[in-house]
Parts: sequence; C-alpha cells; structure tokens
Amino acid sequence: MKKIAIIGGGAAALMLAAQLDATKYQVTVYEKKKTVGRKFLVAGEGGLNLTYNSSVEELIHHYSPSQFMSPFIRQFTNEDLMRWFNTIGVPAFTGSSKRVFPDLTIKPITVLNKIVDISSKKGVQFKLNTKWTGWSKEGHLCFEGLESVQPDIVVFALGGASWKVTGSDGAWRELFVERGVAVHPFRAANCAFGVDWDNNFIAAHEGKPIKNIALSHKTHRSMGELVVSEFGLEGNAIYPLSQKIQDSLQTTGSALIHLDLKPTMTPEQLATKYRNSRRTNVTDILKEDLNLDRLSISLLKQFSDRETYLNPDLLVASIKSVPITVTAAGEMDEAISTLGGIDLDEVDDNLQLKNIPDSYAIGEMLDWYAPTGGYLLQGCFSMGYVLARHLNEIG
Repeated sequence: MKKIAIIGGGAAALMLAAQLDATKYQVTVYEKKKTVGRKFLVAGEGGLNLTYNSSVEELIHHYSPSQFMSPFIRQFTNEDLMRWFNTIGVPAFTGSSKRVFPDLTIKPITVLNKIVDISSKKGVQFKLNTKWTGWSKEGHLCFEGLESVQPDIVVFALGGASWKVTGSDGAWRELFVERGVAVHPFRAANCAFGVDWDNNFIAAHEGKPIKNIALSHKTHRSMGELVVSEFGLEGNAIYPLSQKIQDSLQTTGSALIHLDLKPTMTPEQLATKYRNSRRTNVTDILKEDLNLDRLSISLLKQFSDRETYLNPDLLVASIKSVPITVTAAGEMDEAISTLGGIDLDEVDDNLQLKNIPDSYAIGEMLDWYAPTGGYLLQGCFSMGYVLARHLNEIG
C-alpha cells in the first residue's frame, strides 16, 4: 500500500483525505497547529458560506484565471458539493443572495467534525502540532520533532498568507523557491483599501455603511455594500475588485474607483427627479427627492468640486460615478485571502509539481483568485476532490 503525506489541514486537504481510497493508500495529514481547519472555522464566524448557488458557467466566471479553475469546478460543481454535504449529514440552504450555508441548526465546528470523521473512519492519521520544515538532502520530508518522512506521494496544501493565527502565514514560500519553484509574492485580496479622507468627513462617518451601491474599476463592476473606516473602504462591494485594484496599485501606486450611489436608476431618471423638485437647496433635493442619505451626500461633497455640486447635470453624473482614489491595500494578515503563490505553470493538469517528483500542490498556495461568497471554499473543495479521484485512478 502506498503512503501519501498531506501537509496542511485546510479545506482542500480535508476534502482530499476524505475522498482518497483507503484500500490503495495509507494517508497521513500533517498540521502544524493543534487542530485542523482553523481558517475554515474563522471563515464560519460570520456564517459558513460553503459555495454559491448559480449555474456552473456563472460560477467559473468569478475565478481568475477562470481557464485554470474551470476543469476542477466542472468535475466537482457547486451542486455536487451541496449533495455531498447532504450525504454526510450537513443539509444546506441557499440564502437570498444565492450564498449557500449549512442548516441554521448546524454550527461550523459540527461541519468540520463531520468532514474529519469521514477520514478518521477510513484510517487517515492526523499528526497535529507537526510543522513541516522542508526537505532533507535526500529529498525526504522534514518536520520539527520527527524523523524525516519518505512517503510515496506528497500533497502540499499549505494555504496562502492571511490570518496567520490560523497557521496560514505563507512561510513555506522560500522553501519552494529554493527548490526552483516559481512562487509569486503574496498580496492582500478581499481586503480593505486605503482612501485619503477629509478629517471632518471621517470624524462624522467612520464605521457607517454605504448600502445598495455599485462600484467599478476600469471595466470591472460589482454591487453590494461598503463600510467607511479611518483607513478607507471595505465590504462585499469592493472585495470582488481587489485583484484588479491591487494590479493597478502595483503598476501605478494608486487606483481610481467609481461609486454609483444609485445603481438602480439611470442618469435620465435622476435628472428628471432633480428637475421636478420644488426645492431650491441642493442638499435638500439630494436628501428628499433623490433619497440620498447624509453619508452619500458627504461623499459627493468630498469628491466633487463646487461647480459640480451646483450644476444639476454634473451632479447627477457624479452621483452615478463618484471618483475615489485608492492609495493602498489593507494589511495582508487582516485580508480574507491572498493573491500570489505558486505559479500555475509549475503544476500540470493534475496539479502535480513539475520540479518536485511525486508531489502535488492544491488550495490557496496556488496563484488563483476567488472573491468572497463561497467561491474560495468551493475552489478548494473542488481541487481536493478532483486530485483524490486522479490519485485513486492511478493508485
């Protein structure tokens, strides 16, 4: 029987372990923390968003690069994932935003335990508090406090570089670079972005939400909510644009985003409402006739000059496209996920590393991106499932 070492205990690793054929492989999961699935549990603190309920084509569209993720998502889709969870006693439901969650009576720790139980009953060994430190001169795996290990197959599932408290710190990067594997530096994704606020504005509005808006950067657009912080902006409207904003920050040092305060109304509809108002004060018109709240009006005042604010046509255009300059990304350790990781050209179609024999890499340690909304977990689960099927076929 062949031996498989899985290094890392996140979502991708746990799905892989649960799906491997116990008649073909003796599987050991090595995790440097006291428990597996720590980032999985942290993600579940605000509601464990397992996947997104949409067509497969729409689902794939949200990944970058979509052509890399497409084969894995197609082989283990969101519907497949929901069915699988149901078979292990985790029925799921779709919320109004199409996000999929476990039944409200099921806690994230229960979901994690059910996944782990599947592997434990199949004989998978879990070695916790066991930190991988690299390779020996002979190419064997080295761990703190253990003799070197020489499995037949190694699967690395070491995660990205956000939420270090969960063990996802990206410290593995240099070890792979030394082995000749191209690894892109990590950058924050699904994170806050810095804005140079006026002092009076931030004193009045820090912590307040900007609801029901649309946000765009170049040709990319998303809808949702934002929260104003002393640092800048964060929330589900800006997270899907984080990769593109980060690219602009890396290239030019800043990024211009545009905020649509009335995404459900056309400029013509806004202009008609403005013209039909019986009020003369601009602020009153914005508040009473266009239903803009105090925060939205303050945003218009900060990012529009006096001429724009007093010209109805220019002001309506500004309402549909408030220009805000982003100056920096938030701290990587506070980000939901990261960009960067192993260059995708370093793995073949089965996720096997080209430069390290009999070794694979899955999950967030590869350089792909997904926004919040269940896409990241779906991607990790799909990779783990598809790799398990491949290994079961060749084992």
